[in-house]
Amino acid sequence: MSTAKRQQTMAKRNRERAVEEKRTLKRLRKQAARSERAAGELRELDPYAEPPASVEPEPEGEPEAEDEPQAKAGPDAA
Repeated sequence: MSTAKRQQTMAKRNRERAVEEKRTLKRLRKQAARSERAAGELRELDPYAEPPASVEPEPEGEPEAEDEPQAKAGPDAA
């Protein structure tokens, strides 16, 4: 039995590096999907949340021309 270590080939190193990169990318994709799902859950709660202080609410005055009857346009208008 030989006591000397065999040198690792470049091909083996490249294969191992490729496997490690693939695992890393998969882990990153899973983390991104998890964070998107968490953000989606937070967006569902937004309608019930209070508006941020930096956004001023719209003034609640009289409605703008919603109750006024619309004038008919066309040949049947009298």
